Amino acid sequence: MAKAMSGQNAVTPSAEGLAAAAKTAVQKGGLPPVHLWNPPFSGDLDIRIARDGTWFHEGGAINRMPLVKLFSSILKLEDGKFYLVTPVEKVGITVEDAPFVAVGFEAEGTGSDQVLTFTTQVGDQVVAGADSPLRMARDPETGEPAPYVMVRAGLEALIDRKSFYRLVELGEERDGWFGLWSNGQFFSLIPSAELEG
Repeated sequence: MAKAMSGQNAVTPSAEGLAAAAKTAVQKGGLPPVHLWNPPFSGDLDIRIARDGTWFHEGGAINRMPLVKLFSSILKLEDGKFYLVTPVEKVGITVEDAPFVAVGFEAEGTGSDQVLTFTTQVGDQVVAGADSPLRMARDPETGEPAPYVMVRAGLEALIDRKSFYRLVELGEERDGWFGLWSNGQFFSLIPSAELEG
């Protein structure tokens, strides 16, 4: 289910203006400090992130990856709503599921020494661990599992199907749960009893 825009009246922010402000705010070599920015709400912008990680503006896909990467760097989650934030502007956007998709991962080591490093559709890398946990949700209608990894500041990545199948092969059972090790943490994902059925 889509997490809708804030419900307030749309005003005049534009994607171009937001991009220009974001470029100014982004510091070289890292992510901008969006956690420090609390500008007034400027309205909703017709930007949507689909479940597959595709970004849309006014119904059309945003095909310029540098722009998508720029916008993804100024994403912020507040009170269950998603915003693009600069030091002077905050606009609401729609996110269908998670704002990121983990499109691949690398595994180093085995067992409790294993380290899983995920890569998102915009090139962000995150090591699953205490600060970036893995979790499993289930579709309430179909029961289909949906695995996630925390990327940053409440922003998750849905782990794509091919990566999920690869992860299953790395998992193990522990204390009645099937799960994965990464960075010294065991993430319980599915009750072992469900795997036997």
